[in-house]
Order: sequence, then structure tokens, then C-alpha cells
Amino acid sequence: MGVFTLGGLTSVPAASRTDLLAPAVLDALTVRGLLDDVGVVEIDPGVSDTAATRERFGLDAATLANCVVVGGRREGAERIAACVVLSTTRADVNGTVRRLLDVRKASFLPMERAVELTGMEYGGITPIGLPADWPVLVDARVGRADVVIVGSGVRRSKILVPGRLLAALPQARIVDGLGTEIPAA
Repeated sequence: MGVFTLGGLTSVPAASRTDLLAPAVLDALTVRGLLDDVGVVEIDPGVSDTAATRERFGLDAATLANCVVVGGRREGAERIAACVVLSTTRADVNGTVRRLLDVRKASFLPMERAVELTGMEYGGITPIGLPADWPVLVDARVGRADVVIVGSGVRRSKILVPGRLLAALPQARIVDGLGTEIPAA
């Protein structure tokens, strides 16, 4: 019922704090009847990036997911997708994503463009509520996770969501190996 505890975060059902969701996220959760299944927690916008959130709330890196927007061109047409990977990995943009988009070169969208196209704040972009014609590529490890923490569309909150719900998004495609392990420092 949208109440999850991970590290120092305890969420409330998104239905009880809709003010903490970007409009597109609220609309998507409402349409899918998921407001009571997803948790939301208010945070200081200054700790909204993944590393700061992890450190501040004592979270296991495998419970945090990142959503990045990538694009490329083929025959003059732009192809855009969102990629959701665990924070212990990085999206394989120039391998897996490039092949799935069927483009010569894929790259991260510039911050301003990603914000404009998603209607979400940079650092809060989430796979829920993205344009319906974008594929949402979900690393299989995210889909199998009990609960992951991801952006809410705004920097002042995070949502906690079962991986299976992200995997079940209408435009989601589960991809084995979408994320490649980040080498230990």
C-alpha cells in the first residue's frame, strides 16, 4: 500500500501527497490506478541526485534507480527513449541502447531538452508519465527489484515503487544487460 522503508526513508502512499509529484507523474499514476501502490517521500532538493540521496539516507546502491533520456537519429528522424538502470550500473548507451533504437549513435539528451520534453525537473526525471510514444527501456534487474527509489518528476521528492510496476508500464521493455556494472573505485 505505498508504504515502504528503505534505509532512512519511509514513504507514504502517493495518494496522500500528490503535491510531491510532477503533473505528468500524477496523471499517469491516476490513470493506471497506482496512487496507493507507489510511495512518495519528501526530500531536500539539494540531495536529490543519486549519490547524495544514497549517502544522506544510508541506502543500498542497489535500491536506487536512475532514469536517463537518450536519443539518436535514423534517416533524419529522431528516436528517443528513457532508460532505467540501477545506480550500481550505467546505461549501455553506445551498445545496447543504440541497437535497440536502431540509430548510428545514441547519446544523452541535453539537460534543457530532456526537461522540456518530459515536463519534469532535471534530477527528478522518472519513467512514469513520459510521452506515450517513447519506449521505456528497463534493465531486467530493476524489474526484479522488490522496491526501487527513483525520481518523482520534481527534485523535492522521490518515489518508491516495486520494480514489477515499472516493468509493467505500457511502453516498458525489459532488457537484460541494459545497465553495465560501474567499476569499483
